[in-house]
Amino acid sequence: MNEPARVPAGTVSAPIRVLLVDDERLVCAHLHTILSRAPGLEIVGQAHDGAEAVEAVIRHKPDVVLMDIRMPGVDGLTATERICALPNSPKVVMLTTFDLDEYALRALRAGAAGFLLKDTDPENLIDIVRVAAEGHAIVSPTLTRRLLAAFSVAAPSRHQARSLVATLTTRETEVLTCLGEGLSNAQIGTRLHLSETTVKGYVSRLLSKLHCTNRTQAALLAYDAGLVSR
Repeated sequence: MNEPARVPAGTVSAPIRVLLVDDERLVCAHLHTILSRAPGLEIVGQAHDGAEAVEAVIRHKPDVVLMDIRMPGVDGLTATERICALPNSPKVVMLTTFDLDEYALRALRAGAAGFLLKDTDPENLIDIVRVAAEGHAIVSPTLTRRLLAAFSVAAPSRHQARSLVATLTTRETEVLTCLGEGLSNAQIGTRLHLSETTVKGYVSRLLSKLHCTNRTQAALLAYDAGLVSR
């Protein structure tokens, strides 16, 4: 996984409330040790299965959830779908022991902000939590392309994506294509000769019109619709 961009201290109002979800208590303890030492982060709770995770989100109202994908009972994917359907849902980052997992793409489509490996360097893990809290995607364009290449898009998904894209204006389609390429707001502005504030407005309207939870889902939809080649 590519290292996330550094986030300047103070960018996100402290504290960032974090919920840890993993059926292995030692993993939760390890994550707690790393994150609890970071300034501006607060561990508000732990859960050890998907059903418990949903209840914990409702009870603790975290900003970011670190969610294991594979758990007995209610798995992380199902829990993520339920959490992302809640009002004012937190950012969910999936945890996996594999660098390419068929559940990862399903998790992103369910609304997860991204995913990371359980052996991620502690300093990068802290950065990732902060990046997620800012609302940014935690999946590099390269990894997105790998996921889509490994797990083909079903025909109904392609048809639905193209139908949604057909409702967009030409400029909105251009912005969506840029999202599919993994460009930042600043990079989109440079390419399309728009201010960063204007780009933010377009992205916000796109997410609403396309019924996407975050930029990652919009990027995947751009792939589905054929706006971006694999």
